[in-house]
Amino acid sequence: MLIEILIAFLIILALTTLIYFGSKVLIPPSSESQDKTEMYACGEKVESTRLLVNVTLYKYLIFFVIIDSPALILAFAALALEIINPFTLLI
Repeated sequence: MLIEILIAFLIILALTTLIYFGSKVLIPPSSESQDKTEMYACGEKVESTRLLVNVTLYKYLIFFVIIDSPALILAFAALALEIINPFTLLI
């Protein structure tokens, strides 16, 4: 059984590689103009500046993960084991 899985994996890998390199040969190269490579927002041309990311709400994300993740894990475990109704755990 292990040999069959290995052979199937190698066949899939070979086909994927063949499709990848075959598509690089068949597809014509794109002509990149300056308009295509420039950034824009809602039709306006924008100077590419540093991306500003607001991370002030990270505490709420951490609280959400800490509080809600165990409840979901317990609910799915209860559903899989059929011990308790998972919806009562979620409530």
